[in-house]
Amino acid sequence: MERDGIFAGEDPFAIARSWLQEATESELNDPNAIALSTVDEAGLPNVRIVLLKDIEADAFVFYTNYDSAKGREITASGKAAFVMHWKSLHRQIRVRGNVSREDGEVADRYYKSRALQSRLGAWASKQSQPLDSRAKLMADVAKLGVTKGTDPDRPPFWGGFRLVPIEMEFWADGAFRLHDRFRWTRVEADTDWTVTRLNP
Repeated sequence: MERDGIFAGEDPFAIARSWLQEATESELNDPNAIALSTVDEAGLPNVRIVLLKDIEADAFVFYTNYDSAKGREITASGKAAFVMHWKSLHRQIRVRGNVSREDGEVADRYYKSRALQSRLGAWASKQSQPLDSRAKLMADVAKLGVTKGTDPDRPPFWGGFRLVPIEMEFWADGAFRLHDRFRWTRVEADTDWTVTRLNP
């Protein structure tokens, strides 16, 4: 199958990294933003924007509070999907797959790289739970600044998720809505990819 230009290559993760690199030079805000989709215990979908932090050799990594709605839903199902869309490039990538936690040294290093207020905020926020007021949240952050100091450890309830895809789709806008779409699929993470061109 002929795949040239922006679709060329035999490694979908390399293509994704290339597209994201282009987006960092053209997208106004948060080129690494993804719309992450999960489902609750009743099968009702949830979607929200989170920031993708790494494209590894075989996975996509993002971080969150494990007790948040998305954290609980991912833990229950072990699956998630996301889309990255860049208006400036007229492109998007869709990804679906299996998810596992990243709560070891990689998560520790990323946590340490964040601004101090963000690290304290991770401790203070009971993400997705009701909040009396913003003033209460800010007071909690201030108290934690005193008790945790300037180099707090990563909270045990906060860390990464690693999404290992079984399906990826690369989409680029085409004239007259005749878009280019290539879907990469595989049965398991250690099996070969099959690439299919899709109708717009």
